[in-house]
Amino acid sequence: MIYLDNGATSYPKPEEVYKAHDYAFRKFGANPGRGGHTLARECARVIYKTREKMAEFINAKDSREISFTSNTTEALNQMLLGVIKEGDHVITSQLEHNSVWRPLEWLKENKRIKIDLCKHDEEGFIDIEDMERKINKNTKLIIINHCSNVFGCIQDIEQIGNLAKRKGVYLAVDGAQSLGYEKIDVQNMNIDMLAFAGHKGLLGPFGVGGMYVKKDVLLEPIKTGGTGSISESPDMPEQGPDRYESGTMNTPGIYSLGASLDYISEKGVDNIKKHKMKLVDKLIKEIGGYVTIYGPKELEKRGPVVSFNIDDKYSSDVAFILDTVYGIAVRAGLHCSPLAHKCFNTLEQGTVRVTPGLFNTEGEIDTLITAIKEIKGEI
Repeated sequence: MIYLDNGATSYPKPEEVYKAHDYAFRKFGANPGRGGHTLARECARVIYKTREKMAEFINAKDSREISFTSNTTEALNQMLLGVIKEGDHVITSQLEHNSVWRPLEWLKENKRIKIDLCKHDEEGFIDIEDMERKINKNTKLIIINHCSNVFGCIQDIEQIGNLAKRKGVYLAVDGAQSLGYEKIDVQNMNIDMLAFAGHKGLLGPFGVGGMYVKKDVLLEPIKTGGTGSISESPDMPEQGPDRYESGTMNTPGIYSLGASLDYISEKGVDNIKKHKMKLVDKLIKEIGGYVTIYGPKELEKRGPVVSFNIDDKYSSDVAFILDTVYGIAVRAGLHCSPLAHKCFNTLEQGTVRVTPGLFNTEGEIDTLITAIKEIKGEI
């Protein structure tokens, strides 16, 4: 099997991550923060160390600004449902994942918030001037994905962050598709909240994600319960991370995420990006004359995401052939982003999405190129 669906989850993982996960399951069996004995303290220390690594990775000022969740979806829900109040105004784009769109629609229905979708060009890049025009006195939040999981366009977060700061509006960023190969500096980009996935570009395991929440941003927790701290109070702690981490933590997953962060730091984010984009460049150049490719034309403005269609054939049919005939795993359909497909006129057809990973090779891309050309000829 040639696995080219790393936008859904990275596979395989670095060997160091497999070993870390196995080690953690065997050695860290206690409940972190829920006891004073040696093993419980060791588990808490493991989580603290990964928190420190993540804070350094995104240049957060304080590791207490990092909270761990089960995935990006939980982090985005916590950010959106935690900061937006009744009557607030939110600005977002048509390129967002359902993890953003659905909570916003729920808030619109139940909290009577107002939502504006900012304009973008034919390649998916946000019109910053239009975004600024849409800001009003009730605007609480701008929420944008860093890299589209469908079309690969990388937004200028620093420019958006400068606008948000100047206008006194919170900026939340969905970093699920970018963190791990695209550098994110929450200080320089003026990011107030950032959601991340452990299992995608960060090369970690399933079941662990998280968020950065700037210290002066206080969210209402969407779940409450035991934290191991201030247990005498009926209220949740006033500060993160405890405020957002009720319940038993995923110690093996978080420990493994720490191992993956070490691996990425050793490899270098720039080197990882260079490898992935070399494969993307090769693929686009070879199939461009045979298929319709969506998203940015300039490689420098694109992430390692290539969405395409062959004539008017359903994307699911093409993906099925790639899987069953050629042994190549890709994603097909709407990729949980229907609004993005609507504005690119691919809502009915969907797209075939190829997302190369760190461990894919040029030879595997050559096999995919040959398969696409053969499918095109047969269709």
